[in-house]
Amino acid sequence: MKEKKSVRSVVIQIVLFLAAAFVAFWFMLPPIHPRSPLFWQYVLVLIVEALVIFGFASLKQAIFSGVAQPHAGSNQVIDLEELKQARKIWFKPRHVKVLLIAAAVIVGLGILATVVGSQLFNAKSYSRLITYQEGNFSEDVAEISMNQIPVVDRETSIALGKRKLGEMSDLVSQFNIAENYTQINYNGQPVRVSPLMYGDAIKWLKNMGNGIPGYIMVNMTTQEASLVRLDQGIRYSESEYFMRNIYRHLRFQHPTRIFDDVTFEIDDNGTPYWVASTVEYRIGWWSGYDIGGAVLVNALTGESAYYDLEDIPSWVDQVFSSSLVVEQLTFMGKYTNGFFNSIFGQTGVLRPTEGYNYLAINDDVWLYTGMTSVLADQSNVGFVLVNLRTKETKFYSIPGAEEYSAMSSAQGQVQHLNYTATFPLLLNVADRPTYFMSLKDAAGLVKMYAFVDVAQYQVVGTGDTVDAARDDYIMKLSNENIETPSAQEDITALVEKIASAVVDGNTVYYIRLAGSEDVYTVPVSLSDQLPFVAVGDHITLTVSSTDSFKKVLAVKFP
Repeated sequence: MKEKKSVRSVVIQIVLFLAAAFVAFWFMLPPIHPRSPLFWQYVLVLIVEALVIFGFASLKQAIFSGVAQPHAGSNQVIDLEELKQARKIWFKPRHVKVLLIAAAVIVGLGILATVVGSQLFNAKSYSRLITYQEGNFSEDVAEISMNQIPVVDRETSIALGKRKLGEMSDLVSQFNIAENYTQINYNGQPVRVSPLMYGDAIKWLKNMGNGIPGYIMVNMTTQEASLVRLDQGIRYSESEYFMRNIYRHLRFQHPTRIFDDVTFEIDDNGTPYWVASTVEYRIGWWSGYDIGGAVLVNALTGESAYYDLEDIPSWVDQVFSSSLVVEQLTFMGKYTNGFFNSIFGQTGVLRPTEGYNYLAINDDVWLYTGMTSVLADQSNVGFVLVNLRTKETKFYSIPGAEEYSAMSSAQGQVQHLNYTATFPLLLNVADRPTYFMSLKDAAGLVKMYAFVDVAQYQVVGTGDTVDAARDDYIMKLSNENIETPSAQEDITALVEKIASAVVDGNTVYYIRLAGSEDVYTVPVSLSDQLPFVAVGDHITLTVSSTDSFKKVLAVKFP
C-alpha cells in the first residue's frame, strides 16, 4: 500500500512540475537554443519550480505518513530532528545540492559569457557589426517629384488613423488600432500600415470567429487614411490570447529560432504579413546580436516560412529594426579606434544624432541619420543611409547642420505662429542635400512646409504647400549665390491637351505639348491668358529642369 502511495505521489509531483514548466514556457516563450539568454532564464525558472514542487511535496508526504507526527497523547510540536529525517524520505539533501549547483553554474557561465563578449575585449568586432561604403549623394538619392514627398510623421499618422476608425460606426466600438504604423513602400508610395486589434477580451470572444476585419493605411504624401477591409479576417495578431497570438504561434512553429522584432507589413497585393527577424550572435556566445534572416507569417492563414537574409522577398521593407541599426552605428563611431580611445582622447569618435527618419529609394526603405562629433556640437560631419532590408550602408561625407539646428532654423522662420517642426527628411533638391520638414500647430496638424539647406542651414524656404516651399527655397539659394545645377530652356510647340484643376485654392493648368509625353503644371498666376488657351494654340514655356524634375517658370504666347 505504501509503495502504491509512493508511486502515486511521485507521479503527482512530476505532473505538477510538467504543468508548471508548460505554464512558464507559455508566458516566457523562450527559444530552445543554448545561445539565447532567455533559454537559460527559463532553465533557472525550472530549477526553482523543481525545488518548490518536489521539496514541498516530499515534506508534506513525510509529515502525513506519520514519520514526523508528535507522539501519541503528547502536545509537543514536531521534533526538528524527526523533521529532518522526514525530509530525507523523498527529497534528499543531495538533490537540492545538485539543483543549486546547477543554478550557480548557469549564472556563473552567463556572467562569464557576458564579460568575454563585452565591448572591453571586443571593441573592434563591435565596430565592424555594420560596415559602410562611401556614397555619391547625387547618384544614390534621386530628386523626387514634390507630390511624392512624405509630409506626415508617425505621430500624425496615428491621429489620422484614429480619425478614420472613428468614422466606421460598425467597427469603432469593437476594435482599436495597434500602434505599429510600420513605414513601407507600397506600389511606389510611402505609406504607414497598422492592423486593427480587439478592443478587449469580451470583444475578442465576440469577434474571434471572423478575425480582425482589416488594417489602416496612411498615405504619407496625400495625408489620406483608409481602412482596408479584407475578405478573410486577420486571425494571427498581437491581440489574440491563445495559439493565434503571433508570438506564441511563431514560437510553437519555430521553437529553436531566436526572434528580434516582429513588424506588420503588407505585400504588393495588400496581403498582411508579420515579419519576424531572426537573431544571430556575431561576438562570443551571446553578444553582438545581429539579424541573419526572417520568418514571414501570413496574418490571415498563419502559414510561415523562413528566409535567409539574402533571400527575403523584395516587398519586405523592414527586417532590421531602427534601434538595432542605431546601436550598431553607435558602436561603429565609438570603437573604430579601440575601446580606450572611446574614453581617453576620443580621436575620431563619432555618434549618430538623436533621431532618425526614413527615405524611400528604389522600392526599399532606408534609415537616415546624421553622424556628429562625440563632443555634441551643432553640426554633422556627414550622414548615413542604411537599407532596412539588407543593412547595406552608405556614408556621405557632407558636413552640415545637425538636424535639430535645422529644425530650429525652420521654426525661426515662422516663430510668430509657434509651429513645431517634424524631424527632418533628407532629400535631393537641385542636387543639394536638403532637409525637408513639416510644420505643425499645437493640435498636431500640418500647416506649412520647410526646406533647409544641409550645408548652409540659414537658407530656409517655407510655404503653405510643398511646391511653394520649394520655390521659396530655390529662390533663397539663388539669392545666396549658391549654385543649383538646373537648366532653363524655352519650349515652343502646339498645345495637344490642356486641363485645369483647383489645387489648394489655386487654379492650375496641365498642358501636354505636341511631340512630347511630358505634362507641364502651369499655375494661373503665371499668365491671365491661360483660361483662353485651347488645343492647337502655339505656346512657349520657360522650363527649369533637373534630371527628374521640371518646373514652368514663365509662359508666353506668340
